[in-house]
Amino acid sequence: MQAPSIGGAPANPASVAAARRSQRWIRAWVALGFAAYLLLPWYAIQDSTWYEAIPQVFGRAEGANGLMQALTQGRSWLFIGLAGLAMCAMGAWRPAGRAQGRWLLAGGAIGAFGLAIAGFTIGARGWSFAALNTQFGELAINQFGIGAGGFVALTALTMLAAFGIARLGLFKGDLFVAAAVIGCGVLMALFIAYPVSKALAGAFLDEDGRWSITAFTARVFAERVWGVGCLAGGVRCGVAWNTLVLALLTAAGTTFLGTLMALMAERGSKRGQGALRVLALLPIITPPFVVGLGLILLFGRAGIVNQLLESLFGIEPTRWFYGMPGVLVAQLFAFTPIAFMIMRGVVQGVAPSLEEAAQMLRADRRRTFFTITLPLLKPGLANAFLVGFIESIADFGNPVVVGGQFSVLSTDIFFAIVGAQYDQGRAASLAWVLTIFALGVFALQRGVLGRQNYTTVSGKGDAGIAMALPGGVRRTIQCIALPWIAFTAVVYLFAFAGGFVQTWGRDYSFTLDHFKNAFALEWGQFGLVWAGTAWNSLLTTLKLAGISAPITAALGLLIAWLLARNEFKGQGVFEFGALLAFAIPGTVLGVSYILAFNVPPFELTGTGLIIVLCFMFRNLPVGVRAGTAAFKQLDRSLDEASLMLRASTAQTLFKVVLPLLKPALVAALVYSFVRAMTTVSAVIFLVTAENELATTYIIGRVGNGDYGIALAYCTVLMILMSLAIALVQFVVGERRLGRRKAGVPMVAAPVVH
Repeated sequence: MQAPSIGGAPANPASVAAARRSQRWIRAWVALGFAAYLLLPWYAIQDSTWYEAIPQVFGRAEGANGLMQALTQGRSWLFIGLAGLAMCAMGAWRPAGRAQGRWLLAGGAIGAFGLAIAGFTIGARGWSFAALNTQFGELAINQFGIGAGGFVALTALTMLAAFGIARLGLFKGDLFVAAAVIGCGVLMALFIAYPVSKALAGAFLDEDGRWSITAFTARVFAERVWGVGCLAGGVRCGVAWNTLVLALLTAAGTTFLGTLMALMAERGSKRGQGALRVLALLPIITPPFVVGLGLILLFGRAGIVNQLLESLFGIEPTRWFYGMPGVLVAQLFAFTPIAFMIMRGVVQGVAPSLEEAAQMLRADRRRTFFTITLPLLKPGLANAFLVGFIESIADFGNPVVVGGQFSVLSTDIFFAIVGAQYDQGRAASLAWVLTIFALGVFALQRGVLGRQNYTTVSGKGDAGIAMALPGGVRRTIQCIALPWIAFTAVVYLFAFAGGFVQTWGRDYSFTLDHFKNAFALEWGQFGLVWAGTAWNSLLTTLKLAGISAPITAALGLLIAWLLARNEFKGQGVFEFGALLAFAIPGTVLGVSYILAFNVPPFELTGTGLIIVLCFMFRNLPVGVRAGTAAFKQLDRSLDEASLMLRASTAQTLFKVVLPLLKPALVAALVYSFVRAMTTVSAVIFLVTAENELATTYIIGRVGNGDYGIALAYCTVLMILMSLAIALVQFVVGERRLGRRKAGVPMVAAPVVH
């Protein structure tokens, strides 16, 4: 029997099987798109459960499916999606090739773009733009926010368009890569670029709401932003210089301290490593204002340090800690654990065989460390610096708590939005400056790394033993890292003790009343009653953070894989888009989500979904950077060998690459979960009475002076998140690279004479 052919040439069985599998995927997405039009409500149904919504799907109410909406309610623009799906269906039954690709791309693009344009131009009151009213007159029909049916249909059309692009020869014809790039690009455009652009556009509007370049330049280049009066004896410099200097110091400090702790954890003594890792991660499992409160109790005007200096040396207490020193210490304290998590995975990935080779060539441990080990850490150092810089410029909580008169861009943006002035244009202009700073350090990082190769994990076994740290390096690390860890323990001891005393500063008697008020459990007539005032916010936060964390980690690592293992046009823009959410302060991101998702086609304000989306895309960059640093250490031959053994791209990613990315996966999961549990600024405008979060509850208690309940709640959060971190590390496990342990001799091969 003659083998089937593709493009006129005989095809091997593996190619035929891959073609059949891809055809099944295309037809499945076509079927899913038609099912969305027939079986799901097209628009979102407010205050309605699923069993109440199902009977409406085939009726004429607002919960009807897409086909019924178009046929019976006059929303004829929904037919364009059906037309696009029909074109894709015709293409799906054609043989794989460029002709099929043209059908899929045309159908998917026409359907998706047509529905998107209709969604953005037709709202709850007819036309969404006054210009359309003037041009076409009042629109008699309207539409509401997209629901399950519209979401699934648009997703199917987007995937089919991506498959069409792959069939036309782009992305090397790989359907999975094409779908991943297009899908991730659409998500970042919708939930990062679109809301942020709505917020940034305000910088170009004058007081009358008209476009004006003059208004933009006047706001951006104002004296308060770029002034250098402090250099000439003035009181202060501009907020842009304050932010830039603080961010550079913070990024350098967090990268340095995180690297030291990572080397101590992976190359130091095994004793105390568990305690080291717990203490190193403590700052990220606590709301940021708790860190500031602990530092104020230590170094504030009435803090213990100032009191000791006054009693021992007669030094008058001052407010020296408030301002630049306090914010810098607080940011170092808060962001060093992020650098530690990134650098720990990079240190683990350094091949011991390279160090052993250097030592066999008579290099001592010190020279080996500085010429072999340290240069191989360069990708992680660059990524840790970038994340630390962007975290610093976007930080809001620490400058507010301990900044005093020291202003930075994020706090100025906050007060421009929520203050009495309510100057959205000025806030948008300052956000532009932050974006430019982020873009600059991103370009610098790319220039430093360039196209150098840092591969240390390949398909070959590595039986080397990790080199112990040189004596001088080990002592230096211990002299710096151990005091910092002890400082961490002291600050958290204060925060932990605050929940067990009656009234901090006046009555230090032991009590559990704060925990009882917040987390009381009682037996009522119908069983267990969650009587504590904090249960609602805690359970809501756990649910939303638990949903967002795995999705954030998966999406971040997928984007990192696309950037590290694939080449496509617009890759630099794609990468910067993944980092853009970090460059925007959380307050601005929250406000931009309200502006973007308060009207059709996305009516999400007041729902838990908008909080989950904010969590996801706010925390996405850490997964991307951790994954990128890890991918630079994995040899491409691993992927190529898997593909040559007839595995698909998806199988290679999940069965070969992902097990080697466990440190990056742990970093992404842990960071995504704990930041979702502790974030403040990004969600302060998104919470509602039904979706109150732990941090907003704590802020409310602090505002009312209930510091005991607030600190008790923080103690519970720290315990829960410590358990969550341990659970993530247990479930994911450690990366196994087939290396010998110290003290395990290699078995010599027999010598044949």
